Amino acid sequence: MKGTTLTMIALGIIILFASCGAKNRVSAENGKVTIPTSEVNDGKAHHYSILLGGKNINFFVLQSNDGVARAAFDACDVCFPEKKGYSQDGDYMICNNCGRRFHESKINVEQGGCNPAPLERSFDESSITIAVGDIAKGAAFF
Repeated sequence: MKGTTLTMIALGIIILFASCGAKNRVSAENGKVTIPTSEVNDGKAHHYSILLGGKNINFFVLQSNDGVARAAFDACDVCFPEKKGYSQDGDYMICNNCGRRFHESKINVEQGGCNPAPLERSFDESSITIAVGDIAKGAAFF
C-alpha cells in the first residue's frame, strides 16, 4: 500500500510538470524578443522563459484560430504565488492552480483575476515581437 501511494504521488508530479510544458529559453536582441510566426502558428501554446535581472520570467505565445498571435505571462493576478502557470486543452488555456479555463481568443483581451496576464506584443506574417521592457513588467509574478 505504501509503495502504491508513493508511486501515485510520483506519477502526479510527473503529470503536473508535463502539463506545464517545456519552456524554451529566449534572449533579446536590441531590446526585443522576436519569435518566428512559423514557430507558433500550429494552434498550440508555446512556453518561453527569459532571464532578466536574475529572474526567470515565463510567458506563452500562441496563434489562435482567428489568426491572431497572442502572448501572456505564464501567471495571473490571483494564482501567481503558486508558480504553476497554464497548460492547454484544445482552444482553452487552463490555470494549473485553480483549474479555471480561458478561451484562446480572450488572451490579450481579458485581464485581471485569473485570466492569463496580458503581454504586449506586435506581430506580422513573419514574427511576433515583444519588447524587453514589457516582459520586465511581469517580473513581480515570478
